[in-house]
Amino acid sequence: MIEVKEALEIVAANSSSLSTQKIAVKKALGYILAETIYSPISMPPFRQSAMDGYAFIHSERHQFDIVGISQAGDHSNIKIKENETIRIFTGAYVPDNADTVVMQEHVMANEKSILIATKPEPFANIRNKGEQINIEDVVFDANTVITPAAIGFLACLGITEITVYKKPKVAILVTGNELVKPGKKLSKGKIYESNSVMLAAALQTIGIKKIKIHTVKDNLKATQKALKSILKKNDIVLISGGISVGDYDFVKEALIKNGVEELFYKINQRPGKPMFFGSKKETLVFALPGNPASSLTNFYIYVYPAIRNRMGFSNTHLPKIVRKLNSSFENTTGKTLFLKALYDETSVTILEGQSSAMLNSFAIANGLIIIPQDAQNIKKGQLVTILPID
Repeated sequence: MIEVKEALEIVAANSSSLSTQKIAVKKALGYILAETIYSPISMPPFRQSAMDGYAFIHSERHQFDIVGISQAGDHSNIKIKENETIRIFTGAYVPDNADTVVMQEHVMANEKSILIATKPEPFANIRNKGEQINIEDVVFDANTVITPAAIGFLACLGITEITVYKKPKVAILVTGNELVKPGKKLSKGKIYESNSVMLAAALQTIGIKKIKIHTVKDNLKATQKALKSILKKNDIVLISGGISVGDYDFVKEALIKNGVEELFYKINQRPGKPMFFGSKKETLVFALPGNPASSLTNFYIYVYPAIRNRMGFSNTHLPKIVRKLNSSFENTTGKTLFLKALYDETSVTILEGQSSAMLNSFAIANGLIIIPQDAQNIKKGQLVTILPID
């Protein structure tokens, strides 16, 4: 059995980024850039009007003759005189010798001329060439997360394809003779299987949407056979249940028989002590406890950073924040504790129902308090570290 700190270090050391691929920008949401991107153009590529209004040469004059029009998409480089203006629309090309645009709301106009009621400052309401970015400037550094706004910005620069880190192929294997699929009749001795849908939902929060879910009975031969196929086809395998020391816990043995190298087994923590972490070639295996709260806790602590590492994220772990504890707490276990909690701007409350089997308290928690193994007596008002999970 190892300590939490060592377990985290082992997971990090074995969770390198996957290979890269070129992908269409419109399909790149949630991916991580594997290269620095430079702008192929300036944006805007020409001087644009920021308003619907009239372009003119700034002077003391207030009255101007209308001599043309510039719509978005046109290239009407009309030469205007000091007493002339053109009707112009948002995003349209500003003539080279015009230096100011007045908003249409600030003029009185007829078909032939305008009278400016409120004079703008010189150079107002014009977006200069390269105002957002100049040609060959850095658009995004490597390891940037592609967001909807990033996709929009890349598209407006004419970029259609980028190089990103591949997202890992993830499979979930659920073991247990007692498990019944939700929606089916629940007979005596059976419980509904919830871990697979819970873990799949947690995976989706970090951008993993294509997830294969497999089930197997508590049988060594069946577990070994299922794992043989799953290990070949996936980058990360999550196993729910069958990893403790009961007579029908066959997962660890089945993994070893399939050539999975054990990197650690059991962590000095609560909940989530009986967890196996191993690898076979480039495939990582997390055999998580069957108890739902333990399984989800270990997902946040170990699986979450491993997957983000594989995806190319630079910040892989959940962030840490500190708050004042609303009540005293005594840790007599000698273990690191992860306690379901509710925090606000100043303080945090430990929730009732800390059992490893209880999801009801997890469902309303927005954080996990970390109680170090050597912290025995924590006083009310003392600062504690929290992992936000909201």
